[in-house]
Amino acid sequence: MTNQVILVTGGAGYVGSHTCLALHQAGLKPVVYDDLSRGYRWAARFGPLEEGNILDTRRLVDAITSHKPAAIIHFAALTYVGESQSDPALYYRNNVAGTLSILEAMKQTKMDTIVFSSTAAVYGAPDITPIPEDVPLLPVNPYGTSKLTVERMLADFSSAYGFKAAALRYFNAAGADPEARIGEAHDPETHLIPLVLDAASGRRKSIAMFGDDYPTADGTCIRDYIHVLDLAEAHVKALSFLRSATEARMLALNLGTGLGASVLQVIETAERVTGRIISVQKGPRRPGDPPALVADASRAKAILGWSAARPALETQIQDAWRWHQVHFGLGLAGVV
Repeated sequence: MTNQVILVTGGAGYVGSHTCLALHQAGLKPVVYDDLSRGYRWAARFGPLEEGNILDTRRLVDAITSHKPAAIIHFAALTYVGESQSDPALYYRNNVAGTLSILEAMKQTKMDTIVFSSTAAVYGAPDITPIPEDVPLLPVNPYGTSKLTVERMLADFSSAYGFKAAALRYFNAAGADPEARIGEAHDPETHLIPLVLDAASGRRKSIAMFGDDYPTADGTCIRDYIHVLDLAEAHVKALSFLRSATEARMLALNLGTGLGASVLQVIETAERVTGRIISVQKGPRRPGDPPALVADASRAKAILGWSAARPALETQIQDAWRWHQVHFGLGLAGVV
């Protein structure tokens, strides 16, 4: 690969910033394109930052013309399911129209390679687990629908304009850079592991557990937690695969460990890692929460040669706890 520059939209966010770290470690030069509305300037530390909104096609064209990237990795998206249900227009504007703006900028600058951050939310609530890529795509909220719409756009652009594209459908991102340089810092936070760590650190009084009567071993929901650095490395591998491809194509690949952890297992593991007792408030099930969502990631292994290198929940929570304490100024006592 001669051109080492990669434009990373949303590169100041959680998974985006870790992917910039992985690109940097692979000898590539990430250029972050982010409006910092939900990302952080401190997270854009592994390459230059271009401030801009993805809906601004002219600004995108200027950034591409200036840096001449070989490809784009696209993370810039809104990701809150509840917000997507209360304000779907916001999600279709940013996630769908914003991606169209990126694709138009690529056409104008004669770029043809893009790795897209998709989601397991495109599946909705399938009745099969582990979930392969060829089950029906039936998202149950505007967030998932917006991501699926982008996947279909990428397939159409591949067919019509010769784009090389990969949509990486990942499950529950977890963990952080083991050196605690970057990590998870959503506002508001909705992900289970950082919420549990908030309860462990005293930043919140307790953790809410929605439903303990699911048809699982302990009655709580099971999810596939995957280390954010494993996700990042998959994006680098997908990028390499597309850049070496000799013809247009559109890939859709699951990223997960194939292992499921229940809500109770997350809480119990966090108690072991932190050495703290975590107060749990039990509540009713949330509508639409499937009992189990676990990835079949065998296609990613077959095509990219990728599999999760950090599948252990304990490793993910250890790295998240280290970051949590550094970021929130809590000291490092209890980190293992």
